[in-house]
Amino acid sequence: MNTHGFLAPESEADARERFEAVGPAAQTVVKETAKAMAFDADEYDERVTGEVVETARDALFASLLEVRTGTREEYEAWLADRDREVVERGNENVSRVAWHDALGETVVAATYESEEQAAIGALRRQAFGQVYHDVV
Repeated sequence: MNTHGFLAPESEADARERFEAVGPAAQTVVKETAKAMAFDADEYDERVTGEVVETARDALFASLLEVRTGTREEYEAWLADRDREVVERGNENVSRVAWHDALGETVVAATYESEEQAAIGALRRQAFGQVYHDVV
């Protein structure tokens, strides 16, 4: 079993606090990206809206979520010790699973066979959309 990322909020308040904390980083990323794209001041003001920065913050928060990956057996052994609601996408006959323990209440999981990084990315987006979006 492997762990990727480090953001594992334990409560809704913790999730909101961490979400707010990535706001300045998201704003910096957007600003530096616009600079690299040679936006002048007018184009920056026109194209870099609050919605753009908010989308960057959502993506940054999601990309930092802690995700475990392992075999189906490792996942089931990890899950056996916890009382959680489980939202699993994919096929139960696939040998590998990526999962995120959201707020200590819900496990969001996705199965995969060989594309671990793709599964991690998809799982992070799913966890954000299913759990954190309404919380933050």
